[in-house]
Amino acid sequence: MAFPEVVTREQWLEARTRLLQQEKKATRERDALNAERRRLPMVRIDKEYLLEGPDGQVPLAGLFGDSRQLIIQHVMFGPDWDAACPGCSAGINEISDGMLAHLKSRDTNFVLVSRAPLDKLEKDRAVKGWTIPWYSSYDSDFNYDFQATVDSGRQPIIYNYREEPDMLGENTSTEVPGVSCFLRDGGQVFHTYSTWARGTDILGSSYSLLDLTALGRSEEWEEPKGRAPRVHGADPTFTD
Repeated sequence: MAFPEVVTREQWLEARTRLLQQEKKATRERDALNAERRRLPMVRIDKEYLLEGPDGQVPLAGLFGDSRQLIIQHVMFGPDWDAACPGCSAGINEISDGMLAHLKSRDTNFVLVSRAPLDKLEKDRAVKGWTIPWYSSYDSDFNYDFQATVDSGRQPIIYNYREEPDMLGENTSTEVPGVSCFLRDGGQVFHTYSTWARGTDILGSSYSLLDLTALGRSEEWEEPKGRAPRVHGADPTFTD
């Protein structure tokens, strides 16, 4: 096993200080990137999507609860599967009730959506002990329209915003993991952002998830100004 080089405390401090400058640069670049994400335009959702949850069918607007924003994790779980994708499941296992409460304090709801029928979702959720609301998009175009299901019958085959004609191989369909963000203004719902592939690495962090949304962290320092209906302080306890 190759351990780091052993040096004196003074040498370590010099190296650490150099790295700190790179970290600060990366932080500023990340803040600028998040600001550009918030400046993205949005698309009005005119199509009606009905998804099935424990209380029956609900429209997409029904997934917001009383929040202004909605984050959907597209969980890989096909109709003919017996359980959700192990990779997706590992990420969901890291999502705590506390994180969901933090998101709610920033006017943001978080739910799971998969194409498998609801009875399969409920069975898998019970086995895994998840408390996150999980909705089925079975018999809906939702997964296809938001590219969470890749199907040979729907051409061209698009994944992560580029054509992938060889992605399916000999298969006719597959599910892919991703995250989509929505904003509600009165009775209208807008799609603001989706991310796939390495873009889903951030799952499990309230701030990282909020950075994907149009309203961001709703904190005073963020650009562009005047976006959030209520501005919060930079409070990691999420209690303000």
